[in-house]
Formats: sequence, C-alpha cells, structure tokens
Amino acid sequence: MTRFRVTIEYDGRPFAGWQRQENSPSVQGRIEAALRAISGEAISVHGAGRTDAGVHAQAMVAHFDLEKKFNTFRLIEAINAMLRPAPVAVLDCCEVAPDFHARFNCIGRSYRYRIINRRAPLTWQRGLAWRVPAALDSDAMNKAAQLLVGKHDFTTFRSTACQSASPVKTIDYLSVRRDGDDIIIETAARSFLHHQVRSITGCLKLVGQGRWTEADLAAALEARDRTKLGLNAPPDGLTFVEALYPTI
Repeated sequence: MTRFRVTIEYDGRPFAGWQRQENSPSVQGRIEAALRAISGEAISVHGAGRTDAGVHAQAMVAHFDLEKKFNTFRLIEAINAMLRPAPVAVLDCCEVAPDFHARFNCIGRSYRYRIINRRAPLTWQRGLAWRVPAALDSDAMNKAAQLLVGKHDFTTFRSTACQSASPVKTIDYLSVRRDGDDIIIETAARSFLHHQVRSITGCLKLVGQGRWTEADLAAALEARDRTKLGLNAPPDGLTFVEALYPTI
C-alpha cells in the first residue's frame, strides 16, 4: 500500500463543494471516481479543507492510498485524463509516509477573496469574483480587518451548520488591498470555521461602503451571536490558496 499526496486545482462553480455527496457533484467524488477507474480499487481521498459550493482552489492538498504500484508522473496523467472535462486538475503528486494526513497534519491554511468593485456587470469573471457596484474604501476595510487578527471567539462569523468543536480560532494574517477595480482580501490561520472567511468579507464590505464603522465590526465580534452578522459574502470570489505542513 502506497500513500500519495496530491496538489489539486479546481473551479468550484459546477460543484456542491469539496465533500463527497450522494446526489450532487463534488470535487472529492470526481477524484475518487477517477482513481477507481484507473486502479479498480475503492479509494477515499482526504483533503486539507472542505470548500463550499462555488468555492475554488488554487492548491488544495489531499492524500489517498493505492495498493497497485504507480509512477507518480503517469498517475497524474491518468487522473487528469479521467477527470476531463470537469474543471479539476492534479498539479503535483508524490509518495509520502503512511502516517501523513492531508487534514490532520496541516498547520496552516490560507484563502483569498476577490471583489470586483465596478458598476459594469461581470462577463467571463462571473462566478470567479463578487461584483460590488458601490464604491469601497479598501484602506478602511484593511484598518478594520486588523481587529479580527489574533485569537477570538468567532461565533458571529460562524455558520450555524459549522461542525467545529469550538468557535475560538486564531487568525494569523488578514489584509485588504486594492489593485485597480480589484479588492483582494487575504487571510491565513491554522484552520477556519465554516463560512468564517465569507462572513468576515461581508462585514468588511459594509465597512468599505461606510455602512459599518470599526466599532460596529468590534461589536459584532464581541456579541458572539450569529444574528449580529452584517452580511455573508457569496462563495464566488473565494479561493483556497495553500495548505502548509511541517518541514522535515
């Protein structure tokens, strides 16, 4: 039995999320089906994170076990051939120790959220970003965002369906910057709650519009009450960027 670690890129628009589902297409399900077709084995793929419907990934890390021997290059080629035409691709593959676990060994995850701040509707970028027509002050958003850095109870920014044992998380990094019409929100932490990044983004958007102040954001955090959330951003602009692991 050989354990493989893979790095995966995908467009989340056609999928109900990463996690396997009985009656809806998922990224995990498509990869497992491809591996079954290649190997004839019942395969379980374990990812570093569980992205929601419509959320994308630039470099999701996952692992799986195979009894048959495979050259990693040929395995990548075979998986990608079987995945077509789904917008999922394996970028890298390597053999790892039998105790490696993509989720439990992960020590850091990062996300990027992209807002396009313009009046004109989106065309080819629809589903890849959140269009906000009202003018946004990215500097005000970034300043307010720093209130959320560090260890906090993020109950207000947590989905009611979240299965995490605790609402307490530590955000290591959170920034907002403008590049033309693009407003880029980047964040990193060991782990995130369900909808946490989207909920933070929605509230920062209210700050950027001048509808919320820093004090309003602080009050929402302090309330520890989901009903005090100002806005939950759509999944369109959210991308899982990277998973970090201890170096050997």
